[in-house]
Amino acid sequence: MSPTLVVSILASYFVVLLLISYFTSRNATSETFFTANRQSPWYLVAYGMIGASLSGVTFISVPGEVGTNGFAYFQMVIGYLLGYLVIATVLMPLYYRLQLVSIYTYLEKRFGYWSYKTGAFFFLISRIIGSSFRLFLVAGVLQLALFDAWGIPFSVTVMVTIILIWLYTFKGGIKTVVWTDTLQTTFMLLAVVTSIYLISDELNLGFSSMISTIRESDYSNTFIWEWTAGRNFFKQFFSGAFIAIVMTGLDQDMMQKNLTCRNLKEAQKNVFWFSIVLVIVNLFFLSMGALLYIYCQQKGITLPDRTDNLYPLLALEHFPTIAGVLFLLGITAAAYSSADSALTSMTTSFCVDFLEQPNASKKTRNKVHVGFSFILFVVILIFHAINDSSVISSVFTAAGYTYGPLLGLYAFGMFTNRNVKDNWVPLIALTSPVISYLLKNNSETWLWGYKFGFEILIVNGFLTFIGLWAVSNQSDVKVRSKKEVVMNT
Repeated sequence: MSPTLVVSILASYFVVLLLISYFTSRNATSETFFTANRQSPWYLVAYGMIGASLSGVTFISVPGEVGTNGFAYFQMVIGYLLGYLVIATVLMPLYYRLQLVSIYTYLEKRFGYWSYKTGAFFFLISRIIGSSFRLFLVAGVLQLALFDAWGIPFSVTVMVTIILIWLYTFKGGIKTVVWTDTLQTTFMLLAVVTSIYLISDELNLGFSSMISTIRESDYSNTFIWEWTAGRNFFKQFFSGAFIAIVMTGLDQDMMQKNLTCRNLKEAQKNVFWFSIVLVIVNLFFLSMGALLYIYCQQKGITLPDRTDNLYPLLALEHFPTIAGVLFLLGITAAAYSSADSALTSMTTSFCVDFLEQPNASKKTRNKVHVGFSFILFVVILIFHAINDSSVISSVFTAAGYTYGPLLGLYAFGMFTNRNVKDNWVPLIALTSPVISYLLKNNSETWLWGYKFGFEILIVNGFLTFIGLWAVSNQSDVKVRSKKEVVMNT
């Protein structure tokens, strides 16, 4: 693909995004920016959340991981269903009952000031790390497809990527994101379906023969039962459930979209349909990964050193031009569908949770928006300098340490009626990830060969829960402003 074609594709794409931004941000207020005036159709949110949940990480890393781990990732995807059931039936009724803008204000009502700030802080850290991983991925693809040929450094690629996000989100906020996510999800799904079709056609495989070829290959191995393995089924299943709970249900980014629905019933309908479709879409990505490796074997193509580079390499250098075009649109859409909402949610959380300005002025919002854009820029460059593993593994590993304290805080608040010593919460939330890290790195020695995988998230949350119990008091229960938060949940 020529640089001119690449530039034309990306320019056209962002013109469309800017047009959507223009129409959705007219007469925008703080309520529009933070909640979209709570008027989003549930089906629009559900469809857009597919792209936001998958992101560029799934788009590239999941197919690449098939070469080393087969379909083992699908064990985690099955666990997502349990996690989304908990979100729809436990967390969302709580959020709608309290009419929250930032979901972390629940922690203030339940425990107090320091618990509230701790929860919001861990969200910001989690989302900065996760968004940086995702943007790093798309910036790397743009570098490979375009900027390397022009001798432009990676730092400039990253800067351009972030500026483009800022341009179409700084006015309309979450209202714009809900609509742009639908466009981005469409391009992502078009890319994967087209790639599967083109590979099957090139290998002379019909639909049924394609299914049997994938099933009979070594890449389709899904279930791992060895208990010491890092990808054991039960570890993956329950890790998937808790990852869904923390990375969606306890994440301001994902919940902010759900809270734009008109009422609880529509929001729950959104989560149920979205979770079912998400499982099917992940199966498509895994199937495409198997076909990519089979294609390389039959065509004698040398595999790249990093599995994350397999799909970009084939799409841009070996597949027909249409596949390259859709790949570029798909990876760009995938990364931006998660990064744009992340930038908006971080701005929301900082304004509401730290500046305590739920009606922040446009000037204040813009300053915070720019500030987080700069932070993402710096973190991506740091990650570029030190990254040496698959991005999908890096994202979930980071999630295990940063979302664990949130899991412990919410579990303790919703399933006990004890009150904590609020000023101890930050120390507990910081200590739990450190202990989890030491445990994960030494588990094979300390636990008779047991190797932790993504289930370290559960351990981290449990350690936080135990720490909170140690500094709690049964006889001094009171919930700030709404007693039913505890009694009804």
